[in-house]
Amino acid sequence: MSALAPAEIEALARIIDDLDYYQLLHLERDASPREIKDAYYASSRTFHPDLHRNLAPKLREAVAVIARRVCEAYSILRDPRRRPAYDRHIEQGGDARMRLSARESPGTERPDEVNARTPQGRQYLTLANADLLRSDLTTAVRNLQTAVTFEPDNEGLKALLEETRRKLR
Repeated sequence: MSALAPAEIEALARIIDDLDYYQLLHLERDASPREIKDAYYASSRTFHPDLHRNLAPKLREAVAVIARRVCEAYSILRDPRRRPAYDRHIEQGGDARMRLSARESPGTERPDEVNARTPQGRQYLTLANADLLRSDLTTAVRNLQTAVTFEPDNEGLKALLEETRRKLR
């Protein structure tokens, strides 16, 4: 991708919520992992906020939104577990974005929302939440156990792990 004109940035920012991850990265549904990686790097270079620091504030914010969505698309499409789940989500008429945690999913808000403090804890909690959304309790338990190993004093994680184990039985 080459540099975009301000009008192109504004247009993309207006339609970004309607584009699925494949459309955003200009990929076919059967793209290989290498093609996904190449498309991500091309898009991330085009929309890197540092390249657009001289634009007006409104355009800089539009570029930042696009850059975040490009990263989001890559994080889903590169993952061998998330990509098939995303494909099913799209095939079933879901919106263009895939919610990665129960916190972001409509109708699944929890009053006692579980948070993780460490990067590793957050990583495995996010994976566990995605597993729970797919009703993959076995994998969710494994990811929650890993999160708890990084945060052994996190009572919220421990409680979610026990609740998930109960559902599994």
